[in-house]
Amino acid sequence: MPSIPSFTALLTRFLGRTPAPAARPSQTKASAAGRLIALHAHGRPVWSPRDYAALAREGYERNPVAHRAVRLVAEAAAGIPWIAMQGGREVDWHPVLDLLARPNPRQSGPELMEAVCAYLLIAGNAYLEAAMIDGAVREIHALRPDRMKVVPGPDGWPEAFEYTVAGRTVSFDQTGRQPPILHIALFHPTDDHYGFGPLAAAGAALDLANASAAWNKALIDNAARPSGALVYEGEGTMALDQFERLKRELQENFQGAANAGRPLLLEGGLTWQAMGISPKEMDFLEARNQAARDIALALGVPPMLLGIPGDNTYSNYQEANRALYRETVLPLLRRIMAAIAQWLAPSFGEDIRFEPDLDAIEALSADRAALWARVSAADFLTDDEKRLAVGYGVRQG
Repeated sequence: MPSIPSFTALLTRFLGRTPAPAARPSQTKASAAGRLIALHAHGRPVWSPRDYAALAREGYERNPVAHRAVRLVAEAAAGIPWIAMQGGREVDWHPVLDLLARPNPRQSGPELMEAVCAYLLIAGNAYLEAAMIDGAVREIHALRPDRMKVVPGPDGWPEAFEYTVAGRTVSFDQTGRQPPILHIALFHPTDDHYGFGPLAAAGAALDLANASAAWNKALIDNAARPSGALVYEGEGTMALDQFERLKRELQENFQGAANAGRPLLLEGGLTWQAMGISPKEMDFLEARNQAARDIALALGVPPMLLGIPGDNTYSNYQEANRALYRETVLPLLRRIMAAIAQWLAPSFGEDIRFEPDLDAIEALSADRAALWARVSAADFLTDDEKRLAVGYGVRQG
């Protein structure tokens, strides 16, 4: 009777691999689950979620709270200078800093970083392209995330990216020494290739806020009063000419913002009967404020900085501003810095890394002064240890 192959042998045969002898284990370091991830899409592009355009339109373009929150975080992160560290020491100059300061002819360094941060907040994905000239990185460009597709390789990692505009597609091969594309993705619990944007988590709040604004606009256009009905209480039915005249007078004299509050004269057995819920009964303002707080919460911005009333956890504006930098801006920026340092390592050195210049952040000046005072008073630390404690490298030479 022939023997039944084991599950491992079947899986190995299905994946197209030849099992290595037990005495000679493979020296290749790769994820054992990567092949399983790539099985369904090896060599084929994986489409990104198609909700980016809706989030950009309904959130950033139409909702003032989401628009301001995204700009607040992106502009704050883009305005922080970068410090280059090499070999554990801060360097005064490095070619990668010049590249990031003038990444391309169309954008300055802060403009590029603002775009990257905004893409991450809206889409959860940001893509940077390295333009190579004579084998060296000369320019860096930010690419729209909704136009990019990941092409997984046999190990589950992206082996290429495809960028499509107006029906034309450019393919970027990632297998070279310097990958041309950097993909920065925020954590997504159910997607192997794409990130999850904070604005998507506020989708319900965005719908509520936008629907409230549309309802309020329609209410103002309709004489700023809830819907209702004119009830004819006379005998029989209203004549056709009477109905048409009443309809015409209502449209001309009582609808629209210019006619708001104009009294309505009823005659001939007509009475007004309200058929809607008043704004007070709907708790209209509180519902809009709660939606705004949810949007600010998803994007990591204290509501006080956006002028949203209620639930002000922070005692003053300065404390809320410090919280914005400590809890949102700096973690996002450090994530971007680490990704760029790893991406450009083949061209600029494996030991290059970046740190934000905290001394340039005015909102954190009080925190820095308190740290310097504590470190200066620590007599048991050497000068180099004190420099390291406050974020500087040891003295050179």
